[in-house]
Amino acid sequence: MATFKAWVIEKGAGGQSLTFRDFDETELMEGDVTVRVTHSGLNYKDGLALTGRSPVVRRFPMIPGIDFAGVVEASEDPAYKPGDAVVLTGWGVGETHLGAYAERARVKGGWLVPLPEGLTPAQAMAIGTAGYTAMLALMALEAHGLKPEAGPAIVTGASGGVGSVAVALLARAGWHVIASTGRASEADYLRGLGAAEILDRAELSIPGKPLAKERWAAGVDAVGSTTLANLLAQTQADGAIAACGLAQGMDLPSSVAPFILRGVALLGINSVTTPQPKRREAWSRLARELDLAKLAAMTTTVGFAEVGRLGEAILAGEVRGRTVVTVA
Repeated sequence: MATFKAWVIEKGAGGQSLTFRDFDETELMEGDVTVRVTHSGLNYKDGLALTGRSPVVRRFPMIPGIDFAGVVEASEDPAYKPGDAVVLTGWGVGETHLGAYAERARVKGGWLVPLPEGLTPAQAMAIGTAGYTAMLALMALEAHGLKPEAGPAIVTGASGGVGSVAVALLARAGWHVIASTGRASEADYLRGLGAAEILDRAELSIPGKPLAKERWAAGVDAVGSTTLANLLAQTQADGAIAACGLAQGMDLPSSVAPFILRGVALLGINSVTTPQPKRREAWSRLARELDLAKLAAMTTTVGFAEVGRLGEAILAGEVRGRTVVTVA
């Protein structure tokens, strides 16, 4: 029987364990496309899964990893044939369906998108779920009718994966970007991505007023909780915040004041089950609009055998930008 290397999460009487071992191909889950995985990435949700800090994994054993790039080996889906380069993000991969930290994956063809023209598999995973989510946030702000002339845009968790790509995308689109971070040492890094101002996250992480001075027209928030409440309270009339993360918490200690007194909008970003047309538009725009030199500047590459140490690092805030895992 064919086997391949994979990181596997198992659960026993002593709790969750993570091992790097041979995995039997016959144990792959249902799907109509088998992919040889060449690259994956590291996202905050991967950190939660790898460490067991949050019940992200909902079946055991589980191969973690929520996104991958690779080459089709076999396909029953007429949209794909052996040799096609593909990308996957979301759809419960790494949570309820065996995931990306493996040399092979079997998934539904409807979950895949062709590798966008102009991107290598490594670049696609440098973007990964985090960068894809950042593009969805930008698209949501644009659909709301917001343009750079409306005022500044703030990005929280700016030195993380979503934040780094969001800063680069917003700056390239012409926005005056305020980058919020708790790491003062990353100021030069963020300015290199296009940030015009650096804001200490401490200003946003403690409880504030239901309504405060208007400071920005738009925002991308990967933090949630009190930080998101403060963003809303300081958003100018008819502005909007795109929310896509919960690094500080899932709660939202806010009030109706920003919504009914200023017409502020809270735009939720769900990158997991995005319909195919919107998903392909986002990837197409990333290939066209994301500065690849800036993408390279925010990217670190690690080997497959290093996955085991990455979970604690990203949850501790020790990971800058994007991390690509070279699987092949």
